[in-house]
Amino acid sequence: MMPAPRPIPVPAAVAAAGDSLAQGEPVLLFDAADREGETDLVILSERATPELVRLMRHDGGGLICTAISEELRRRLGLPFFSELLAVAEGAYPVLSGVRQQALRYDRRSAFGITVNHRTNFTGVPDRDRATTIRAVGELAAAARKLDDGPLREKFVAEFTSPGHVPLLYSAPQLLGERKGHTELAISLARMAGLTESATVCEMLGDSGGPRSPDAARRYADSHGFVFLEGRSVLEAWVAWSG
Repeated sequence: MMPAPRPIPVPAAVAAAGDSLAQGEPVLLFDAADREGETDLVILSERATPELVRLMRHDGGGLICTAISEELRRRLGLPFFSELLAVAEGAYPVLSGVRQQALRYDRRSAFGITVNHRTNFTGVPDRDRATTIRAVGELAAAARKLDDGPLREKFVAEFTSPGHVPLLYSAPQLLGERKGHTELAISLARMAGLTESATVCEMLGDSGGPRSPDAARRYADSHGFVFLEGRSVLEAWVAWSG
């Protein structure tokens, strides 16, 4: 079961970000200059709409991925994508050469399998991806009430793989173990008492590289969105989680 929110207040900016996610509004999260150095647009998965998916691909421009907690990944029995590659190396030796052993900015990739909702046609249009993303969020909400068996049955009944929405899995200890956008987003949702699935998209600049933090902040200000630095979420998490 998801831990109950602790009776410890979080900073106003972090609380505002949680409120925005709950209301179906995007939040901008910058991880750190010494990590990816990227700002992601973040939404609560169960609040996904075609309009929000369009916003992410149009104003973000990066890969749109849906993060879930390690607890939900484990209960569903889902593998990391790197684990699938390792298993397949025997039949496809080329995979042993291309499988990434380490990242330049982290020790492990958070990527899992890719999914489509079974009602999708191709899975690519905004409405299709919104349906898939929202269903992942709803599955995370249903996990609070379902045992593992029915939860897995629900997952199989609703999703197919491969698909057009990559899943990301958070580290078991969240920000105590890894400080990526996956953990920042799930930690933010947990502190706010929200369903623990968030969808993220990197914001790219006109040069093709990451949008600068200053430019991302200006974008947030012009649209009335909350902008948070990873260190602010981390500090709030340390105090909240004890």
